[in-house]
Amino acid sequence: MKIGIAGLGLIGGSLAKAYKSNSANTVYGYDINKPVQDIALMSNAIDHVLDVSTIPLCDCIFIALYPAATIAYLEQNAQYISKSAIVMDTCGTKRKVCEAGFKIASEYGFIFAGGHPMAGKQNSGFKYSSATLFKDAYMIVVPDSTDNIRVLEKIKKILEPLLFKHITITTAKKHDKMIAFTSQMAHLVSNAYIKSPTAKAHKGFSAGSYKDLTRVAYLNEEMWTELFLENKDNLTNELDYLMNQLLEYKEALKNDDVYKLKTLLLEGKVCKEEVDGR
Repeated sequence: MKIGIAGLGLIGGSLAKAYKSNSANTVYGYDINKPVQDIALMSNAIDHVLDVSTIPLCDCIFIALYPAATIAYLEQNAQYISKSAIVMDTCGTKRKVCEAGFKIASEYGFIFAGGHPMAGKQNSGFKYSSATLFKDAYMIVVPDSTDNIRVLEKIKKILEPLLFKHITITTAKKHDKMIAFTSQMAHLVSNAYIKSPTAKAHKGFSAGSYKDLTRVAYLNEEMWTELFLENKDNLTNELDYLMNQLLEYKEALKNDDVYKLKTLLLEGKVCKEEVDGR
């Protein structure tokens, strides 16, 4: 297959390296930062540059850019994409990107599917990309229709070299609702938690709990600002629920309410067991 990748950061670079190391594909890559593109070429992560002359050759194109940039790339390059190609994004939110992607694909005759690889690292950029980033990770796919088995099978075949553990097929609406809870809330809470003045003196007093809760506090503020605002309705709903829960814990502590505090803690313990097991 001929694979095109627009954006050679952590995700795009890892896509390129995975396709190069796990199969005999030809990989075309583009990055707005030309030195990054040059490094990708010199390191054999990509075979050729992805541009208006090579876009028509691609069987599949991954757009590994932020949401607004993904839509802009599609608008600017849709005319060059082969009608037999499948185009996927890798954004962390889906509703706006998929709405635009489905419309543009329908107009120009190719297939667009939303994609969200559930994999990442603390650091971003091509420097940190890896051929094994997606191995045993989950992939979320948002097709225009879940009834087109031929397209779903084609997408599955395209994704095989990336070695995902499982592919979840869903809608853009459900994706954004679930990701607000499973990913965005975790990053937001972690980022807020580390701002406590007490954090500066944590060394010697912290272990696994601190590391678990603060791991994703170190984030890319440009990307996450865009993602949070794209999904603000779902995210603020989750924040409202969490803040109400925290207020209940706070009241129980202030009032020395042993029964209430035990009840709240037990409820959380039972919830964890129900959703994840022990």
